[in-house]
Amino acid sequence: MTFNYDIIVVGAGHAGCEAAVAAANLGSRTLLITMDMNKIAQMSCNPAVGGIAKGQIVREIDALGGQMGIVSDKTAIQFRMLNRSKGPAMWSPRVQSDRMKFIETWREIIENTPNLEMWQDMVTGLICKDSTIAGVKTGMGVEFFCKAVILTNGTFLNGLIHIGKVQIGGGRISEPASHGMTEQLRDLGFTTDRMKTGTPVRIDARSVDFSLLEEQKGDMDFHKFSYLPDIQRTLQQKSCWIAYTSEEVHEALRDGLQDSPLYNGQIQSIGPRYCPSIETKIVTFSDKTSHQLFLEPEGETTHEYYLNGFSSSLPLQTQLNALQRIPAFRNVHIFRPGYAIEYDFFDPRQLHPTLETKLVKNLFFAGQINGTTGYEEAAGQGLIAGINAHINCHGGNPFILRRDEAYIGVLIDDLITKGVDEPYRMFTSRAEYRILLRQDNADERLTKKAHEIGLATEERLHLFHRKEEKVAEIIDFVLNFSIKADRINPFLEHIGTAQLKHGVKLHDLLTRPHIDLSLMAQEVTPLQEVLGSIDERKEEIIESADIEIKYSGYIKRERLMADKITRLEDIRIKDKFNYNEIQSLSTEARQKLTRINPETIAQASRIPGVSPNDISVLLVLLGR
Repeated sequence: MTFNYDIIVVGAGHAGCEAAVAAANLGSRTLLITMDMNKIAQMSCNPAVGGIAKGQIVREIDALGGQMGIVSDKTAIQFRMLNRSKGPAMWSPRVQSDRMKFIETWREIIENTPNLEMWQDMVTGLICKDSTIAGVKTGMGVEFFCKAVILTNGTFLNGLIHIGKVQIGGGRISEPASHGMTEQLRDLGFTTDRMKTGTPVRIDARSVDFSLLEEQKGDMDFHKFSYLPDIQRTLQQKSCWIAYTSEEVHEALRDGLQDSPLYNGQIQSIGPRYCPSIETKIVTFSDKTSHQLFLEPEGETTHEYYLNGFSSSLPLQTQLNALQRIPAFRNVHIFRPGYAIEYDFFDPRQLHPTLETKLVKNLFFAGQINGTTGYEEAAGQGLIAGINAHINCHGGNPFILRRDEAYIGVLIDDLITKGVDEPYRMFTSRAEYRILLRQDNADERLTKKAHEIGLATEERLHLFHRKEEKVAEIIDFVLNFSIKADRINPFLEHIGTAQLKHGVKLHDLLTRPHIDLSLMAQEVTPLQEVLGSIDERKEEIIESADIEIKYSGYIKRERLMADKITRLEDIRIKDKFNYNEIQSLSTEARQKLTRINPETIAQASRIPGVSPNDISVLLVLLGR
């Protein structure tokens, strides 16, 4: 039998789900192939979405018309806005999700998306003709033909699990690894390597003494991931809990280090510096007598919790001995120990900005296959790969987000320009334009772009325009409304801020750190009337206006900086030079430029080893 599709997505993790739904919603006949239809979008590390910089990515996915924000809100059992003590460029939403309901909600979306079908099987190889993708082969001996393939294999490519000296082949615990794909891709010329990640112990809450833990409740306000007003948190909200290690705990961990795969040579691959295992913490930070741990729920009703900060590949008995030295866990029962997993990935410098591979036309990579880690980074890549695979099949301009437009743009540009030397994780520090890329304005940056290609719905566009109009109305009012000193000074004195010597525009008062629109509305009746006219998403709109007012100077300055760099993004150089023949370039620059073949001058300037002088040489050759 012959099966034909526009697009085949291999793997139903977070990247695969976003890729498949995006491609199908755009109109491509899409097939999602997964080894287990009951573990779609499995949260194998921990059931939490968002966090520092990652929350911004989820907001961007939602603004573009993706699904992760919707699923996260619907299945949230705790929401927190991190970094509220800092400026709004650093605010990052995060949720704990009910892991099982997360899977159920994603599956419901996939099963009810037009143009999207599923097949349960293992993909064992690609079908290529003249360096162009033509389909895939599966373990059941079925051949599926298509115009484009998106690989989102996660940790399954030759996956190997480590628990002390015990080694188990698998992509996740109790799930088989995928073999054959890496070898075929290597034969096609792709560069591959190994990475390592890990997951923490799962604990039975009935064996925990919660009276010895510090409770961490969630936020109960209007913030969420999705811009759609009808998407709300409906599940029972749960607390997380804080514990601490001690020297006694560290001593128990040290006793097992000789059997640690990380230190006895069993694991050779690259692991994450920013999310180290507990054994790495006690070795690297040997001067610290305590490390913070977070006991976080896996679901609304389950007794299963995971211990964030206690990722480990130490032997089971060592993990238990250490846990039992934490007072709250002295009688602990665990469902599963922590473990490490090694898997294959491919150098992302082998990709175009669309995430299409350079070696095989219409073959796309997204997620951990590109050396990234995290559900959010994977989902963002999957969305972009799904969009561009559809464009490759049906025509149109490539969909590429710039570094000043989205964290997703920063993520992909970093990958294809710099490559990875450890599992890549997004941080706010990686973005040059953090003030522009705030979590509150992802719709402003991206919804119109997504609507133009047909992914963001008319409803989303209408909601954005309504918000934009109301924010503009508020800002116009405060810029033109005058406040007299004698009228407002008693109020200013009451709230403990400096009084006015003369009248000012209301906007000037609102730039003060401790004054916002809601506070001023208590005293200024016309402002109260303006804010009272907002009939939907009132708190969200007021917060956006507050941020625009307080940070307008910073926003304008950063926009000017971004526009200067954008001019370099417009100077395209792909395939214009034989870099090896340009002797005025440094040897390292010739090698790096030849290997990456950057799209633009701006991308070339971000390649490690390409100096400002090398960029000047290229500009001279271009007649600039």
